Amino acid sequence: MKLRIRFTKHGAVRYIGHLDVMRYFQKCIRRAGVNVSYSGGYSPHQIMTFAAPLGVGLESEGEYMDIGIEDEHPNTEAILNALNQASVPGIRIRSVRILPEDAGNAMASVFASEYEITFYDDKSSSCPNADELRSAIERMNSSEVCIYHKKTKKTSRDINLKEFIYKLEINDEDNRPLIRMIINSSSADSIKPGFVMEYLFELTGYEMPENALKITRLDMFTQIGSGELVSLEDIGI
Repeated sequence: MKLRIRFTKHGAVRYIGHLDVMRYFQKCIRRAGVNVSYSGGYSPHQIMTFAAPLGVGLESEGEYMDIGIEDEHPNTEAILNALNQASVPGIRIRSVRILPEDAGNAMASVFASEYEITFYDDKSSSCPNADELRSAIERMNSSEVCIYHKKTKKTSRDINLKEFIYKLEINDEDNRPLIRMIINSSSADSIKPGFVMEYLFELTGYEMPENALKITRLDMFTQIGSGELVSLEDIGI
């Protein structure tokens, strides 16, 4: 049987990389006494799969991992409480769901992610204001083509951001711009929220300062049926 666990990542632990998060949860699961399944062979390891890795420095309300367990009738509430008691500040378990037998694993299921973005206070004076960003977002939403020059370590190419953005909006919170976006996070066509923000800065005539963005991942989604986006948390009981 498999469980899907949703957890948060805030504070200092946002600087912990993905591999260390994996090692942390291996220890946390043992401390919590969860009857986790192990692989066979000479070097057995916990059966555990994570969804799309979170970038170092980003916070999250919606991270996911799937684990195998030996219990036929697990008490998900007891597992949630045990994991939280064994956890550290900054990482909290939000839900534990039993996955259907035919459910894909978390990593293979991710199609899109939702992000919330604002600016750090010491960088905000060098960033566009809410009205300027709202105007730029309206231009993006009304355009069919938004070309961004994507660079990697080995290649560079132009991509149309519009093909990978499913929601883009802005709100004001305490007179600070608060941008929300849902973008493609699949293994084949993913983009980063920073790409969209760089494009918005270009539209407003600003150069984006280094380390200006405070980014929080709110959730991750899979795609079902004719394209409906469903939270990974909703796949399971």
